[in-house]
Amino acid sequence: MRVLVLGGNGFIGSHVVDELLLAGYDVNVFDKHPEKWRPPFPNVKYFLGNFSDTSLLAESLQGVNVVVHLISTTTPSTSNLDPIADIQSNLTYTVRLLQLMLSCNIKRIVYLSSGGAVYGVPSISPVPETHSLDPICSYGVVKVAIEKYLGMFAHLYDLQPMIIRPSNPYGPRQGHQSVQGAVATFMSQILAKKKIHIWGDGTVKRDYLYVTDLAKLCRMAVEKKATGVVNAGSGKAVSLNEMLGLIKAEMQSDAEVEYTESRKFDVKEIALDNTKARNMFDWQPSISLEAGLALNYEWLKTVELKNLG
Repeated sequence: MRVLVLGGNGFIGSHVVDELLLAGYDVNVFDKHPEKWRPPFPNVKYFLGNFSDTSLLAESLQGVNVVVHLISTTTPSTSNLDPIADIQSNLTYTVRLLQLMLSCNIKRIVYLSSGGAVYGVPSISPVPETHSLDPICSYGVVKVAIEKYLGMFAHLYDLQPMIIRPSNPYGPRQGHQSVQGAVATFMSQILAKKKIHIWGDGTVKRDYLYVTDLAKLCRMAVEKKATGVVNAGSGKAVSLNEMLGLIKAEMQSDAEVEYTESRKFDVKEIALDNTKARNMFDWQPSISLEAGLALNYEWLKTVELKNLG
């Protein structure tokens, strides 16, 4: 079986590719750039270009049985800056992808949505998949719209979508430009001996998931012909202050913290109920937060040593 991973050179995508290769699948990767941290795999077919490149996207779909869609050109913090561009670069091109899949007779797609942005301000915790979808940022609105189009294509054209709503993934190969990813950002700032910057008072709580656990669920979704929506999270909410305390203990740091005005699109607290994923895929997170932070720190130290060299 051949699997196309859209965004396969990115943070999450590179780990999904690892999982698929270890399981013996043939893999195509479509991405804008080569992978930053490693050279290309000789047994992977790469297609480098923009998601808007219809001809290249169509070429990458040839001979493919399943598509794993991980591409997002925005984050919750950047999407509101230009909602029209968010719609164009994510929603419009995803609908075009679905049309191309139908023309190639590809029915199976695994889509990575969002386990935080689509729910908005939760009324219960942990949040089940049945919670209302009330996003408060363009990123979440577009994710919901894509989910709805997947449902429409499933009803009209027998598409077989599996939607995964992940919490906050972290781990090796995550960027640390302070746009998204508190773990990578905090650790990188500490290694660079910079002051830690936190929006708000640090009491915002999030559900954190080690990236290899998410990648395993994506691989399971490729293998099992189930459809629907599942959350992917730990089921526990951790505040930024608590997270920073764990990181500082792991890195033996006394870094200073600077708190600034909170942002309106930051939900106060969210954790994801992962019961459905446990039942449907016999999946559960295997890496604890403390173990994941230690693994990420070890990886970051090797990156820093390479940069120094």
